[in-house]
Amino acid sequence: MSFEKVNPCHPDKVADRIAGAIVDLAYSKNDNPKIAVEVLIGHGTCTVITETSETIAQSEVRAVVDRIAGDGLKLHYYPNQQDAHLADNQADHVRCGDNGIFKGCPVTDEQAKLSAIARDIYSHYPTDGKYILADGRLIICQSHAKASDLRQTYPTADINPLGDWTGGPDVDTGATNRKLGSDMADGVTGGGLHGKDLSKADVSVNIWCHQLAQETGKVVTASCAIGDETVNILVGGEPCRVPYADIVAIARDYIRSVGGFESFAAWGLV
Repeated sequence: MSFEKVNPCHPDKVADRIAGAIVDLAYSKNDNPKIAVEVLIGHGTCTVITETSETIAQSEVRAVVDRIAGDGLKLHYYPNQQDAHLADNQADHVRCGDNGIFKGCPVTDEQAKLSAIARDIYSHYPTDGKYILADGRLIICQSHAKASDLRQTYPTADINPLGDWTGGPDVDTGATNRKLGSDMADGVTGGGLHGKDLSKADVSVNIWCHQLAQETGKVVTASCAIGDETVNILVGGEPCRVPYADIVAIARDYIRSVGGFESFAAWGLV
């Protein structure tokens, strides 16, 4: 078994967090906004593209980017209206906002262990880091940290194999939804978790499948087409159909429980 986890300061997670914070902005303006956000960040620049039913000013996006990524980045912001046909699809019923395939899996002991290690290290070093647990081998790559200090807690780990490093968006680029393996472990999706409202099945059905997999201890698979009012579900191979409105309600409660879309983006589902 192998699993990779990155922390919230990895450039890809910085992009996810910015996207999530902008979705939070949309929800502060409307209980049911329609929004999709893409973020690319790195080397002194941040590009943000939105498709949304809500008006989000450049000053609001600027404040989000400065808070999460730091002051001084050159911002390229391209706001666009949500497609009218997609918005009309949701006008009178809660329908799937996109096509999708999904698989939620119970989190393994190894995956839970690595997630706990990542969170522990991040509590001491809130800077870019990535961690791998593969066939019993623990690899820790933590920026702004000395291997000798980390080895006191993790004496058998391979720590910073290339030596000390700084990391972050000045070293690497980050893009929305590029770390789904870190966010979902063995889960599978045809889309992405972050930067989208709850009408998008990529968000709500993935959350629902993951939660049900933890509750049942079984693999949960699902599929839907845009416009569907129910979702095809297999739980441990047993088929059923679930109203999409119920799935969205459960996902909404989950997002609220973790503190919003930005908080959700920081660590994902695992």
